Amino acid sequence: MKNNLSNIRDKLNSINNNSYATRFSSPLPEQQELLKALEKRIAESTEFFIGYPLNLNFDYTPLIPFFQYLINNLGDPWESGYWYIQDKNIEQQCISWLAELYHLEAEWGYVTSCGTEGNIYGMFLGRELLPDAILYSSKDTHYSIAKAACMLKIPHVVINSQPNGEIDYEHLKQEISKRTNHSVILNLNLGTTMRGAVDRIEPTVDILEKLKIPFYIHCDGALGGMLLPFIETAPKISFQDYPIGSIAVSGHKFFGSPIPYGIVLTRKIYTDKIKHQIEYIGCNDTTITGSRSGLACLFLWYAIMTRSQQFAGEVSTCLENARYLYKRLEEIGYKPFLNDFSTTVVFNKPSIKICQKWQLATQGSLAHIVVMQHLSQIKIDLFIDDLLA
Repeated sequence: MKNNLSNIRDKLNSINNNSYATRFSSPLPEQQELLKALEKRIAESTEFFIGYPLNLNFDYTPLIPFFQYLINNLGDPWESGYWYIQDKNIEQQCISWLAELYHLEAEWGYVTSCGTEGNIYGMFLGRELLPDAILYSSKDTHYSIAKAACMLKIPHVVINSQPNGEIDYEHLKQEISKRTNHSVILNLNLGTTMRGAVDRIEPTVDILEKLKIPFYIHCDGALGGMLLPFIETAPKISFQDYPIGSIAVSGHKFFGSPIPYGIVLTRKIYTDKIKHQIEYIGCNDTTITGSRSGLACLFLWYAIMTRSQQFAGEVSTCLENARYLYKRLEEIGYKPFLNDFSTTVVFNKPSIKICQKWQLATQGSLAHIVVMQHLSQIKIDLFIDDLLA
């Protein structure tokens, strides 16, 4: 009997140990050199990165222990399902914090791969709620909206922009009036890509309600979604005051992160139209991507928990430094432009050498700098010195 038990134990141990033992060898010398060269290039490029809306001032070293785990928030963020290597409770706390910021009751949302996914999700919800709808967006709208229209086969009408980049409300009214037999999906920019212009929610809602057309409003708040709530005189982003359908925000912009991610929020009732129960994961499928980064949720949660009391100060400093940059550019004849409630300073495009060194975003004869938390007045002075050299 003892021999039989011993044999059984041996067989079980043999089975349990019959997994492939991955050998984690050190990189070869040439691979090590490649990694060193890559790190050197990224470090040097980071030092002169001022042309795009990314906050490079972050520190997530306390989260390093989690880097050894796969954290996958599979399926609906508000349902645990059968999958336990997830941190959906962390994700829920983040969504609740943002929902309070935007006055959204009965909130629903999730952490996305980037702002583009959030925009596509907003268009997807709008199409499912209003299948006959036409999408309207301004000429200054981010390219992801046109991409979403193409992917989702939504008819798309492009509206003129005002000189500052804000949507032309009169042209919007004219174009919608031509198609009153169709519902409306409207994308509003809470800070356009090149000029940082804010499309106002109130006048667009007024237009739509007067025309008595069913509508769905999505707000692209990639950067501005985290600036406007902390500027006292800025237009409000309020699901309570306005019939907003959804909002998308980028996580690697204002919050800062070593990986790209985003957040999308909407009214929970809208997700009923798209949810499907998936038996083998034990919860509903309500997102675009099935698997989602739990590590991104941790980055967002950590930023909120450790810095949210400083967010207003961070926004104030960025606005102050944007005005400082504007003044310095004006002094040397680069004809800058700065929208209200924005940290995006537009100016005459300098030489290719300057654009490449400082990684400036350019469009036609213009360039811009997006003043983020890592861009100090000292670094602005270094940039101006390069312009004058």
